[in-house]
Amino acid sequence: MASTSSLTLHRLNAASRAEFAALLHGTYEHSPWIAEAAWDARPFASLAALKHALVRATRAGGRDAQLGLIRAHPELAGKAMLAKALTAESTTEQGKAGLTACTPEEFARINELNAAYNAKFGFPFILAVRGPRGVGLDKRQIIAAFERRAANHPDFEFDEALRNIHRIAEIRLADKFSVEPTQGNLVWDWAESLARFSEPDAAARGELTVTYLTDAHRATAAQLASWMRDECGFDDVKIDAVGNVVGVYDGSDPAAQRLITGSHYDTVRNGGKYDGRLGILVPMACVRALSGRGERLPFGIEVVGFAEEEGQRYEAVFLGSGALTGHFDARWLDQADADGVRMRDAMAAAGLRPEDIPALKRDPARYLGFVEVHIEQGPVLNEMDLPLGIVTSINGSVRHVGEVVGLASHAGTTPMDRRRDAATAVAELALFVEQRARAEPHLVGTMGMLEVPNGSINVVPGRCRFSLDVRAPDDATRDACSADILAELAAICQRRGLAVRLQETLRASAAPSAPAWQSRWERAVAALGLPVHRLPSGAGHDAMKMHALLPQAMLFVRGENAGISHNPLESSTAHDIDLAVGAFQTLLEQLASETR
Repeated sequence: MASTSSLTLHRLNAASRAEFAALLHGTYEHSPWIAEAAWDARPFASLAALKHALVRATRAGGRDAQLGLIRAHPELAGKAMLAKALTAESTTEQGKAGLTACTPEEFARINELNAAYNAKFGFPFILAVRGPRGVGLDKRQIIAAFERRAANHPDFEFDEALRNIHRIAEIRLADKFSVEPTQGNLVWDWAESLARFSEPDAAARGELTVTYLTDAHRATAAQLASWMRDECGFDDVKIDAVGNVVGVYDGSDPAAQRLITGSHYDTVRNGGKYDGRLGILVPMACVRALSGRGERLPFGIEVVGFAEEEGQRYEAVFLGSGALTGHFDARWLDQADADGVRMRDAMAAAGLRPEDIPALKRDPARYLGFVEVHIEQGPVLNEMDLPLGIVTSINGSVRHVGEVVGLASHAGTTPMDRRRDAATAVAELALFVEQRARAEPHLVGTMGMLEVPNGSINVVPGRCRFSLDVRAPDDATRDACSADILAELAAICQRRGLAVRLQETLRASAAPSAPAWQSRWERAVAALGLPVHRLPSGAGHDAMKMHALLPQAMLFVRGENAGISHNPLESSTAHDIDLAVGAFQTLLEQLASETR
């Protein structure tokens, strides 16, 4: 509960420009111009709307003003801290991170980093040291961030400094308003707790790896089921025949249709804590709130922690969601992992019955639709300083592997006009792929594997293997790009006197969001006072599989660290997660009003 001295939106909205800036004093370090500029955007319907107005004001101020804002911040554990000349806000933040209690060795290292960073970039290192949960990073994390970011390009680091300043401001505003992202903290803590389960070799290295039906995977499933049953109040919780964790919260009529939602709980090797799992934990928090109030909706809610999506242990992917759509291929059961363990044997060891998998297929008549919350896994929302985005389509993809064959010859004696160089042909193609994919919005093309077998520094490459991955929000755009690339490949090989072998390895259709469900997400985000930003998903998701059965739509949540994913640096803040929970709750309320 807010204290009587807490700042309120009503008070801010009624304030003069000068009063407004005074009330927000200290939110942005020694930079009252930001609040003065944001005053014009009143009235603010929510704290999220106020935050975004401050971000927009900072952007509109221009680079010189932004540089002044960055330089207004003190160094971490620097001279201002030693002289006790920090602002009250900075004193609190550096104290929470333990920077006021550095050992001599830590102090020396941080000041060495401060000097090198300032020399390279011309401004101090800015880090939201209270971290994604608001309780403070430790000194080891701070030094690691310092060392990592010192290698960034100056333009990127300038923007990263501003992003951290906005995060600092967000935490300071929460203090001023005496508000806590309670639901976001809950989900964040759940995600941290789940991350204690990791496969032994990875755990020994401090990494998170959870692949299908390993001990870590089964422990994760058991923990999710326990939370659903004991903390969230689901009416029925089970682990099904493929390993999905399924929790059902009945509607006012247990026979009513259900909304189905969820995501996957397996990870890539050395992955992050939020990919997939956020989409299980956010709806769990919503059910927990409903159950705590004793409230039932006109429809049921089915939350599924899909057992597998990443394809890390076995070649098959989307095992969990594929079972629900009737696309589980029984031939997958005979696949073996790197240790020779067949999938059917791993299932038996886990107490699962593969013969029961066909019965898991859902009857679409029993469901209203499928929605999924997911960390963005990309930089767009992070760069735009937006916490949430609405997915318009999950990109369709087509993949090839190939090999260009020329003639290996002596690098010193073969004239340039007589070479049949396979590697330069593939390099030429790679540049064409980049050029062609840049020509249309949201189209991407990647050649992620390039290999010269048995290459030597003094041999003209006679062979070059490569991969090709083309993705777009619709199949027609994807296929047109792919056709152009293959035509260019043929032309390059013809011109250079080379042969090519090519194999298509994957073709997955795009999954456009159902308009009605996308609109519900849009209204939910707008209700929070946030701009509605639409973007496609370049990555595949369980919603892509569920699309074959039900109308679907996704909500993206901003990731920290430039939106990196499939990486230990993958992160999201408790405030952003809290907004995602709020959006999900609003979607449920909309749906309830529509179905009553």
